[in-house]
Amino acid sequence: MTGTPPSSAAERYAPDDHLGGRTLLVAAAYVVLRRADEVLLLLRTGTGYMDGWWATLAGHVDPGESVHDAAVREAFEEAGVRIDPADLVPLTAIHRFEPGGPPVEQRLDVFFEVRRWSGEATVREPDKAAAMAWFDLHALPDAVVPHERRVLRALADDERLPAVLSLPSSPNPR
Repeated sequence: MTGTPPSSAAERYAPDDHLGGRTLLVAAAYVVLRRADEVLLLLRTGTGYMDGWWATLAGHVDPGESVHDAAVREAFEEAGVRIDPADLVPLTAIHRFEPGGPPVEQRLDVFFEVRRWSGEATVREPDKAAAMAWFDLHALPDAVVPHERRVLRALADDERLPAVLSLPSSPNPR
């Protein structure tokens, strides 16, 4: 077979290629900002997802953006810290899915640890975060988003995480 590779999605896929029960993953980047045995967490508010729970810096990957770019962008948008992409240390990727759930509940969360950054971490999106605090990895608050707690617990225990985890999620974690 010869010729040039297709340049657009319309040329690469049939019009109905993503219909008929296929799922599309929603990708997100998570940043575990860490100093010694402490991690920075935000108290979620006004987002419609896990409000009232503590969480790492995180957000969806925008169209045309790499997961690394998203991690750097989200850390700045949420906490005002600047991260060099070279300082993003991959921890794990978690495929979260809701068995029998809608396609939007197929998620791929990529976690990075960061120990170097510039700027002082402060709440930059008060409509999405009611508070920000540093917590000892061994004394996390009870209400930490469950899949994020799994990663933080592994860090506290010096446990090496698998490259990829699959975790079925439930709609209501409480």
